[in-house]
Amino acid sequence: MSTIVVIKREGFATIAADSLTTWGSAKEGAEYVVNHQKILQVAGSYLAVSGPTSAKLAISDYFAKQSEVDVTEVNAIFQTWLKLHAALKDHYFLNPTENKKDAFESTRIDVLIANSHGIFGVEAHRVVQQFSKFYAYGTGWQLALGAMYTAYSQPKRSAEDIALCGIQAAAEFDVDTGLPASFYTIPPAT
Repeated sequence: MSTIVVIKREGFATIAADSLTTWGSAKEGAEYVVNHQKILQVAGSYLAVSGPTSAKLAISDYFAKQSEVDVTEVNAIFQTWLKLHAALKDHYFLNPTENKKDAFESTRIDVLIANSHGIFGVEAHRVVQQFSKFYAYGTGWQLALGAMYTAYSQPKRSAEDIALCGIQAAAEFDVDTGLPASFYTIPPAT
């Protein structure tokens, strides 16, 4: 799986991801996988993907074929994800069955978004949230949130420092998270 994080601090937004790929009990580190990046650039935004390894490829391919993509606010992201979910099922063979008790089909993919409009998360059932400070998804999300909570309380820490604290804590204690981390920072809108 993965650990992905997003932080907003003093107008800067940073998104970060680990680089480990796991297949059952096997793991593939960044030193063995050239395309280990879990962050995509789409329509002036950065998207970090947590879920099946093929999710990043399918999402990247889908957005590359779209003439207009709007991920700048909650309702626009929700509409975009409705279309993406349909395409994942119809063109990329997504199996949407996760739990028969779920009210909605699942993509089994969580995505964090950072852009000049804010930081957002899209949960597997297309729940879209805009975050005010920070958040994390993936197998190490709780560890990352705890580390970022502590780091965020330190006023001299930058958004990048806080993001790396989250990924490093997850990599230290979560078997499905590994370093190195990749990250991107978006400056405040002018």
